[in-house]
Amino acid sequence: MYAWLFRSLPGPLLVQILLALAILAGIVFLLMQFVFPWLSQYSPLNDSTLESMTFPAQGRAEGTPHE
Repeated sequence: MYAWLFRSLPGPLLVQILLALAILAGIVFLLMQFVFPWLSQYSPLNDSTLESMTFPAQGRAEGTPHE
């Protein structure tokens, strides 16, 4: 399939390589701008499984001598 696409591009070899790179860059751009953001809402990668942690008030640690 890729060979057929490469052979169907017009021009000499250098022009075909540049056109193939431009097409590849366009496909990557479309994926990054539209497809991947749309898919990210269905991806569990950003779902946190940790509960929010609360820390004790900042103060003297237990077991330290009084001043």
